[in-house]
Amino acid sequence: MIRRMAVTPAALLILAGCATMGETENGEMPSTPKQCDDSKVQRFIGMQATAEIAQELLQVTGAETLRWAPPRTALTMDFRAERLTVSYDDDMAITRINCG
Repeated sequence: MIRRMAVTPAALLILAGCATMGETENGEMPSTPKQCDDSKVQRFIGMQATAEIAQELLQVTGAETLRWAPPRTALTMDFRAERLTVSYDDDMAITRINCG
């Protein structure tokens, strides 16, 4: 019983370090990441993967970042709501566009 009581305050202290604050250092609420919406960009499939197309895709989807997915390349499976992933083939034609 005494052993548990000694561990509990230490565990609480460690967990307190993992807690997040509701405000940033300057007193403002942290901004939430933009949500990507890929429903309006499926018309870009088949187009050439270029920097100009990338900028347009970011603007239309509201994504914060764009990840190019070259052919035969492994990608991480982590989901990021603010990221747009654009896959293309050997001819640089866009084959898939999805958020995450």
